[in-house]
Amino acid sequence: MLNIKNIFKKKTEPKPEGRIEFFKKKYKKNQQKKLTAQERKQKLKDYLERAGLEINTKKLFKLFFNIAVIVNLAISAYLIYYFSVTYGISWGTIFASMAALWVFVFLFLIFAMWIMFYIAVDLKIFRRKVDIEEVLPDFLQLTASNINAGMTIDKALWYAVRPRFGVLAKEIEVVAKETMGGVDLKVALERFASRYDSLILKRAISMINEGVEAGGKIGDLLNRVAANIQEQKSLMKEMSANVTTYVIFITFATVAAAPLLFALSGVLIEVVQNLGSALGGTTNVASSVGIALSFSGTGVSQTDFRIFATVSLVITSFFSAMMVSTIKKGNVKSGIRYIPVFIAISLALYFISQKMAGKLLGLFF
Repeated sequence: MLNIKNIFKKKTEPKPEGRIEFFKKKYKKNQQKKLTAQERKQKLKDYLERAGLEINTKKLFKLFFNIAVIVNLAISAYLIYYFSVTYGISWGTIFASMAALWVFVFLFLIFAMWIMFYIAVDLKIFRRKVDIEEVLPDFLQLTASNINAGMTIDKALWYAVRPRFGVLAKEIEVVAKETMGGVDLKVALERFASRYDSLILKRAISMINEGVEAGGKIGDLLNRVAANIQEQKSLMKEMSANVTTYVIFITFATVAAAPLLFALSGVLIEVVQNLGSALGGTTNVASSVGIALSFSGTGVSQTDFRIFATVSLVITSFFSAMMVSTIKKGNVKSGIRYIPVFIAISLALYFISQKMAGKLLGLFF
């Protein structure tokens, strides 16, 4: 049975203590949101510092926003002119199209520009890592010579810095500044190694720290580490030389064979179409063995096949360049420069072969 008194009973307001707890929880949530936003900004700042870039993220976001606005304005003006003049579409339809454009295309442009920016920064970081690994053995040998001359490990690292070491020299300067500011050398070196995804650098720093803690001959240890890095590089070069045959085969199949075959296929389509038009749209031709041949239907057009060949060559060149990079360098990022070269050569050879085959076809038909 329902109690009528409970139905019409006024709701009691929360006690002051309950309100205080509610506002405390709300304040904590706001503080947590601020912390997460600050952490994201700090991560982005550290990410840009790893690439050696000093960019104001707010200005960068404004730049991307303005670019997206300008591109959308240009597309909107073109669509308004094109639809109103060519098709005579009503203004309501045009405004609806503009609304969809500014919602989806605008967001897509912002997202695409940020993705391209992160890819460029990531490649910059990878390039810096490769530069560090390239000069690391020479730097370790100079440091070992300074230690054998009687210097301490921190001074030996500082006096081994040379302008030709490039990125590594700048990073060691940062390590020296941190140690002068009171940071432990082990912590500063580990922080430096954690900035780059390099096994060679992390192993070298780890062995240096272990040698310093053990109190052994650091100079001999550094010389051995440098010798091991050089041996590893020579082994990588030998492995790259052993797989040269695979690289040549993939390159030839992508850059030379595929464009020529696509060009010949386009010529074959044109020959069949010319033959069909010469014999008639639906003419049945009886062969000597009594088999009837029918030429009817449109089939594949030259324009559709050209689009298919171009897209196929671009995709094939893209993945072939990554395969060649993986075989030769051991990673994909080192071969990013191969991608535009493969695509440009394959497309150029395809269009040249197509024109030459078209001229040869004109001589016979």
